[in-house]
Amino acid sequence: MEIAQAIDAALRKAAAVWVSVPRRRGRLVWALWRDGAVWVAVGGDQEVPGMVDGAEVVVTLRSPTTHSHLLDTPAVARLVEPDEETVAALRAAHLNGPAEWTEVYRLDLV
Repeated sequence: MEIAQAIDAALRKAAAVWVSVPRRRGRLVWALWRDGAVWVAVGGDQEVPGMVDGAEVVVTLRSPTTHSHLLDTPAVARLVEPDEETVAALRAAHLNGPAEWTEVYRLDLV
């Protein structure tokens, strides 16, 4: 299975991935697969220390059913201003209540 297909399938079941920045511990974050990239909103209750525009990160995907490791894939974080449709999808993916974020990153797989 192609990496993009694996991410898409997993995020349809559990809208979360682990994101790690070099020399920092990975963080579990609510995420969205859209337009061939992983979208992550940070701020409020969801932080990824060290993630800045242009940062090289690693996205780790675990099985939504068994929680076993599925894959690690490198990505580049791009600070973006999401459109209204993406904002609505990010809010829907944040399952623990209201989403209060300050930044949105598009993680482009490399």
